[in-house]
Amino acid sequence: MLSFLLLVASLGAGFLGAILGLGGGIIVVPVLTLGLGVDIRYSIAASLLSIVATSSGAAASFLKDNLTNLRLAVFLEVGTVCGAIVGFLLSGLANANVLFLLFGSFLAFSALMMLRPRRSVRAARNHPWAAKLKLDSTVALPSGERVSYAVENVPFGLAAMGVAGVLSALLGIGSGLFKVLAMDGAMKLPLKVSSATSNFMIGVTAAASAGAFFLRGDVRPDIAVPVSLGILVGAWLGARALVRLPETLIRRVFVLVLLVVSAQMIRKGLA
Repeated sequence: MLSFLLLVASLGAGFLGAILGLGGGIIVVPVLTLGLGVDIRYSIAASLLSIVATSSGAAASFLKDNLTNLRLAVFLEVGTVCGAIVGFLLSGLANANVLFLLFGSFLAFSALMMLRPRRSVRAARNHPWAAKLKLDSTVALPSGERVSYAVENVPFGLAAMGVAGVLSALLGIGSGLFKVLAMDGAMKLPLKVSSATSNFMIGVTAAASAGAFFLRGDVRPDIAVPVSLGILVGAWLGARALVRLPETLIRRVFVLVLLVVSAQMIRKGLA
């Protein structure tokens, strides 16, 4: 019975994770710990494995649909990996309560910022780094027509990926939220491109952490297998749905998830 509940819960988490570029891990951990009573150590380990599964399942579909900006993903992953190394070194010194409060406050602020109307959804012109590295690309409209988009604020985006890597190592998350926020808000990529590119990137960050949990013995097959399977199937369904969903709807769902996760983080920090 528990395995079936894990499978169903993970299916929903994978669907939302693929659409929003979150990896599903930040959704499935509260479900496992608060809803199903799974030990937090095993939940985090299963979550990290599910992030890898989500990234693998969704990335293949996104690449096929030409939504993922592969060159940009590889470039930004440099910042994420460097940040993860710094986060690992700081993990023994950081105050967890302060981190959760900062995490939750930032998410709430980001949700409010995303609710504000913007004059231009896409970048007007390339940043010099983007032009030099050829980071701009094209995306398909619902009509099937492909339009070009530029990439702005590349240095800020790279720095934001470093922060995402630090928080990923400190809090045990895929940090897809921060990746999407940086690409959508600062670099002004189309939201579908941001979500697809984030899904491609989060697997690299989570794989290293999952290996450490495996060596420590926190990976339980009876929990990790149904969670990973549900996440993988849900991610595939979410990837197919993303191509057809309007960008406005994705933004509203993303803001809702930001507010829910923000409340959870602040509550945990005050506990």
